[in-house]
Amino acid sequence: MADSVFLPGNILSLAAGAADRLIAAGNGDAALLYLWLLKAGGAYQTGPAAHALRWDPARTEAALSLLVGMGLAEANTQALAPALHPSEEPPEYTAADLNRELENKDSPFPALVGEVQRRLGKVLSTADLKCLYTIYDFAGLPAEVILLAVSWCVEESERKYGPGRKPRLPQIQKEALRWKERGVDTMEGAEAHLKRLAMLRSRSGQIMALLDIRDRPPVAREKEYIAAWVDMGFDDEAIRLAYEKTVLKKQSLNWPYMNSILKNWHQKGLHTLAQITAGDSVRPQRPASAAGATAPQPAAPGEADRRAREDMERMRAFLRQHSEEGT
Repeated sequence: MADSVFLPGNILSLAAGAADRLIAAGNGDAALLYLWLLKAGGAYQTGPAAHALRWDPARTEAALSLLVGMGLAEANTQALAPALHPSEEPPEYTAADLNRELENKDSPFPALVGEVQRRLGKVLSTADLKCLYTIYDFAGLPAEVILLAVSWCVEESERKYGPGRKPRLPQIQKEALRWKERGVDTMEGAEAHLKRLAMLRSRSGQIMALLDIRDRPPVAREKEYIAAWVDMGFDDEAIRLAYEKTVLKKQSLNWPYMNSILKNWHQKGLHTLAQITAGDSVRPQRPASAAGATAPQPAAPGEADRRAREDMERMRAFLRQHSEEGT
């Protein structure tokens, strides 16, 4: 288990087995993040890790996925998305709190409300406003980042349930807080995070098809496996071969078993069908995602992306005007 290799203290101890896996992977990011995890006692949080390593959140999450694939970190909701404030719950905002912020001419919150209402096609209720204000005040996300999170949620809802289907504010709040937990709290970080989400969404559909699953999107746990495989740098043929071996052994798709096959190949530096067939384990190859040579590219921007950019331009124009009027 991953817990057994984390030994915090003034002297860091690295298990020989863990060192062997890191050396075989040949990935510097994974090794550096593993050292940070040792220092932190195994408690992963994207924000602190990215800050300490001077990386963006997407790079940090990619390194974590590699460690998950090597069995050196846990792939579960708690590890990937820790609580924003473990000892703190969002305050219970009152109608007076909301009115005070809405009437504050120096606050960008009223403009944010207007843009969110326009994007969702409805007037926000008091409960909705409390959710939005929780993101704005409690999480402290900039209005522009919040708007990007809203646009992403709208795009996902329409993609899953059809045109015109909008997410509820509690769903948007949950997603926005997840962004905050992962250190996505700047425009640059949000744009990088969205690119990674778009790439994984596109790649997930392709991989689900390779697994003969075409009638539904992946569930959360399946997304974690797929993200790890993408970050390890496997091509389609290698993933399909792992699937066929799994079905031959288990008579059906077994995600943990298939993941163990791919982890084994990854530890040997085998990421393509040619490498696997040849059994090329003498000189491990660096994962394609780490080298940046054959990493899958995000899908081309669509209608939802265009609308999100229009939202951003309106918000930026308001903030510029707001800044000029205050000077």
